[in-house]
Amino acid sequence: MRLAVLSSDEMTAEQVGLYREILSGPRGQGPRAVLLSSGAGGLAGPFNAMLYAPAVGRPLQELGAAIRFRTHLAPRIREMAILLAAQARDSEYERASHEPIGREAGLTEPEIEALRAGTDPGFADKQERVAYSVARALVGTTVPADLDDKEYAIAAGALGEEGLVELSTLVGYYATLALQMRIFRVCDQ
Repeated sequence: MRLAVLSSDEMTAEQVGLYREILSGPRGQGPRAVLLSSGAGGLAGPFNAMLYAPAVGRPLQELGAAIRFRTHLAPRIREMAILLAAQARDSEYERASHEPIGREAGLTEPEIEALRAGTDPGFADKQERVAYSVARALVGTTVPADLDDKEYAIAAGALGEEGLVELSTLVGYYATLALQMRIFRVCDQ
């Protein structure tokens, strides 16, 4: 890791405030699959990086909490898109963190294995197929990542405009986390 794990006893007041917000927010409530604590009085994964720049880390973690806990996306769609972004960006931390959440959301082992391999899971549900197609287009190697008019009409019809905004935001958020974890060499839990 390139960024040392900050322990709570060495953080600034602003960092401590963000640290407490993350731990007391929805990620820190009840059983959870994503490891938050580093075990050394600090935070794990992308959350440690957020502490280094609280003015950016606070809104970033708030966006992540909104995406995970306050959108109208079906849990299977949300976790499918996260795992697709993890695969596309080769983010082991996100993959390891979200595969158990995906299972809890109802993704099957063959679906998770397909997402891990970068192959089409063959979703039977129309919304899931459309969401997969949209997320695939957004994480793909085609530049610019986009939907043509026909793809947009299909996506808006199946997911609604609100769902399409939520899905595109989710893909962008997890791409950002994957980039930061790559730069700072946060490889696993």
